[in-house]
Amino acid sequence: MAIAVGIPESVKGFLDGKPKGLFIDNEYVDAASGETMASINPATGEPFAEVQVANEQDIDRAVASARKALEGEWGTMSPDDRGRLMWRLADLVEANLEELATLETLDNGKPIVAARRDDIPNVAAMFRYYGGWATKNHGKTIPVSAGNFHCYTRHEPVGVCAGIIPWNYPIMMAGWKLAPALACGNVMIVKPAEQTPVSLLRFAELMREAGFPAGVVNIVNGDGPNAGGPLARHAGVDKVAFTGSVETGRRIMEASLGNLKRVSLELGGKSPNIVFADSDPDERGDGALWGIFYNMGQDCTAGSRLFVDSGVYEDVVGQLVEGAKGLTVGPGLDESVDMGPLVSQEQMEKVLGYIEIGGGSDGARVASGGERVGDSGYFVQPTVLADASNDMRIAQEEIFGPVVTVIPFKDEDELVAKANDSIFGLGAGVWTSDIKRAHRVAAALKAGTVWVNTYGPVDPAAPFGGYKQSGHGREMGEYALDLYSEVKCVWVNLD
Repeated sequence: MAIAVGIPESVKGFLDGKPKGLFIDNEYVDAASGETMASINPATGEPFAEVQVANEQDIDRAVASARKALEGEWGTMSPDDRGRLMWRLADLVEANLEELATLETLDNGKPIVAARRDDIPNVAAMFRYYGGWATKNHGKTIPVSAGNFHCYTRHEPVGVCAGIIPWNYPIMMAGWKLAPALACGNVMIVKPAEQTPVSLLRFAELMREAGFPAGVVNIVNGDGPNAGGPLARHAGVDKVAFTGSVETGRRIMEASLGNLKRVSLELGGKSPNIVFADSDPDERGDGALWGIFYNMGQDCTAGSRLFVDSGVYEDVVGQLVEGAKGLTVGPGLDESVDMGPLVSQEQMEKVLGYIEIGGGSDGARVASGGERVGDSGYFVQPTVLADASNDMRIAQEEIFGPVVTVIPFKDEDELVAKANDSIFGLGAGVWTSDIKRAHRVAAALKAGTVWVNTYGPVDPAAPFGGYKQSGHGREMGEYALDLYSEVKCVWVNLD
């Protein structure tokens, strides 16, 4: 296994050349399958680590471990003590920030600057925020009219939860699911994406160090058919939280029918990023650029459909092309890099295929980029497809790469109709100096999040989720507590 030079010694120690096992009962254990898979550094195309792969027997073991923790030490722990463990974990995440960011970059390819500045601090913030909620997720007394009763509600944990994590933000997406689940007293089995399992295994060690009891969080590496499917189907799992593609989301819904388990889904997006003529030229330029090219466009809310007022269309396209050409593409461990590689060869080929469709049968103009960078690693140029229409495949299908489709519009009503003409409804951006228009368009857009004169910020206190086929349920904020709480109503006869 080739490990890059110049990385922290702690990372080299963690990547000791031996296949990492599954993390069950606070220990690494050998997978019953006896199989392993390599984790590929997308900057080189070479393996840098190896992990053991779970099968259905391993899923049974993880579920049994989680159930034992739920019915044992964790289930009887006070909310205050749960919160203290979560705060302690947040401190450990911050103390090990550089190691976690390096592992994330090796696994995923993203610029380490972004992992260090955004992903890992967000995880710490999530556990700190929900650590406070552990003592505040309480019920109510209800003044009923049916007689002389004391009626009240209790908020209880759903039980054994499964978190199925995508490859674009491995640790951060795990944190979005784990933090509210644990605050509500649940236990969770986490299945990382098969492309990016390594950083979550190190994160699990920090949970053990923080003092979480065995079985509260188990990590099962593996692919969809052999690990994800059995986990989603398992009769001992009470809830599944999934982030990923619409196709996989459908399969998880189908798999959940056996015991009618709860399911929350955060799926794809084809988010409209809307530029009105009265917007600030500098702000809209940065918003258009980073709305799509942040995290190499591998972001479910990426502003991949850029709608531009025809009065400023040429100016905005020119500004976007100039910005794209100025971005530095290279290995994520290079501090000067703006864009790293895509996560895998499969993803790179998919993105290049869409670029070919856009500039070919769809009939858009390749204004910038459009090519692979180098012949090793999975690098693709930041690409601008201009003069597009909303009915093109490149405007309707999620590319999930550094490709923006630029579409002109003439008036607000036309714009809103086109922006909403999508199976997705996750995010949207609006750039305007007219505050009335900002509120009017934000209300008209069918999207779970609308950013006005900014694009992409998230916060543990603010809910996140989508309309239509972008999924259902809301992660983060107080709203996420509903995903992980059962409401019990108790009637006491006072006569």
